[in-house]
Amino acid sequence: MTTTININAYSDALVVLGTAGVVVPIVRHWGINPVLGYLGAGAILGPLGLGSLVRELPFLYWFTVADAQNVEGIANLGVVFLLFLIGLELSFRRLVTMRRLVFGLGGLQVLTTSAIIFGATLLAGQNSDTAVILGASLALSSTAIVLELLSTERRLATTAGRASFSVLLAQDLAVIPILVLVSVLGAGSGGSVVAHISSAILKAGVAVAFLILIGRLLMRPLFQMVAGTHSTELFVAATLFVIVGAGLAAHQAGLSMALGAFVAGLMLAETEYGKAIEATVDPFKGLLLGIFFFTVGMAIDFRVFMREPGWLLAAVIGVLTGKAIVLIILGRLFRLSWPSAIEIGFLLGPVGEFAFVSIGMAAALGLIEPRVSSFAVAITAVTMALTPLLGVLGRRLAAKLGSERTLDPELTVRPPGDRAQAIVVGYGRVGKVVCSLLTSHGLNYIAIDNEAVAVARDRRDGHKVYFGDATEPGFLEACGLMQTTGVIITIQSRAAIDAVVERIRAVRPDVLIVSRARDADHARHLYAIGATDAVPETIEASLQLSEAALIGLGVAVGHAIASVHEKRDEFRLTLQQAARIAAEEKTRLLDSTGRRSPR
Repeated sequence: MTTTININAYSDALVVLGTAGVVVPIVRHWGINPVLGYLGAGAILGPLGLGSLVRELPFLYWFTVADAQNVEGIANLGVVFLLFLIGLELSFRRLVTMRRLVFGLGGLQVLTTSAIIFGATLLAGQNSDTAVILGASLALSSTAIVLELLSTERRLATTAGRASFSVLLAQDLAVIPILVLVSVLGAGSGGSVVAHISSAILKAGVAVAFLILIGRLLMRPLFQMVAGTHSTELFVAATLFVIVGAGLAAHQAGLSMALGAFVAGLMLAETEYGKAIEATVDPFKGLLLGIFFFTVGMAIDFRVFMREPGWLLAAVIGVLTGKAIVLIILGRLFRLSWPSAIEIGFLLGPVGEFAFVSIGMAAALGLIEPRVSSFAVAITAVTMALTPLLGVLGRRLAAKLGSERTLDPELTVRPPGDRAQAIVVGYGRVGKVVCSLLTSHGLNYIAIDNEAVAVARDRRDGHKVYFGDATEPGFLEACGLMQTTGVIITIQSRAAIDAVVERIRAVRPDVLIVSRARDADHARHLYAIGATDAVPETIEASLQLSEAALIGLGVAVGHAIASVHEKRDEFRLTLQQAARIAAEEKTRLLDSTGRRSPR
């Protein structure tokens, strides 16, 4: 018995898989970003490239994609998986921690750049719907390329890296309302842009509230039940079910599948299954995103480059320059240094991959004329291809400006090479008290801080503090990390505390780490990642208050102090046990999904 198959769909799928298996490893070997490799392969092998020559050269049939619709369905899942992972990485706590740069710098960048491009598009003779879609789409930057560049160069922990990441987070959050807006504009029957936007926000709010309600009722119990089976296959199936199911639910509500997947990821990020799910989805995400970028490349029409080269060059320069200027100005307003502001301006000036999605969706709905959408896609493709080069130029210009600045000589003093019994990270009010007590007991120490103005002032006042970033392993080693007996962390930022503890424990498993903690939950987390002792601010304040109250009420000083010490030990033991149980539960969960247990 024979079965008829769609040979066209299979041949096109083979071309895409061949690109993933052959072309991308080659471009990686040449040092080219794989996203650009997929885009270039799609443009060359797609129906607007060599695929248009199949009739004249029939042998190209097996090396090109004849019909983009044959791979479009599975490629759309790439966007769904990308939004799910973005939601999985964007826990509510993380957003709150980075709120100033995410919602301030990033939010203003999206709004300001969108408004500027909106105005320029209106002046070019386009209608308001086209202008608002192009403005919002071209305001975004490439999360995939920029984060890979920063990660490869190990620059995510720098000031420019953190600021770039914050802006990209804001842009990723903006993707959802942009896609919703395009959907509503496509289904609308006239009316003002403001009315469309209000309708989009209301509709998205109702749909998201429904998804969150259903998700909170069902998701955690579902994964608890599946994890209890200790089956990797069922865990994978449950993860795929949630992603696709949430996407389809959003689609049935008239929104994008990406929105549903994003909300599902955001909710699962708050559960204990987040990391296991992320590891489960990662292999699928890589392949599906590759197919997505390949299909995006197929939409790039080389004829646009030959038809309107002058206008295209002017538009590319205008977009890059305008976005860079906005980012530099906003960066300075948010107290970034000139080198950091210039670096993020160059790095985030190019347009991002989601412009392909929103512009393509708008073109399919008839909101943008084909000629205009092809021109906007060409702008996006050219600027994305320039991202690595612009990143290098921005970094070199920033380095040059940084070297030309007059640096306070106090900040160039390096820590002494001799062994210190303790390294104190943070020299604020808490750090100064710790250092004074170390001195009174004859213990030598090295104090470090990354606040340049405060370090320069304290050094002029005779304090032994040195300027540097404790999240950089090289700087810690220069301070004598490999020889010191203990490290005391007194800084306030939870994210910075976690980073310092993890970096120290990675190179010194035996060293004493005593860290300040924001609260009991943070203390449990610090014990879990390797802190020897964590001191929660809230608990310590309550203990000191209790001690003062007991003494004031007539309890003998010795008994009061002893009872407070006993209570402190109880808290410490409880937090350490909770961290140990959480670690064991995480290990058990990972074992049940087959991530650590032998197969």
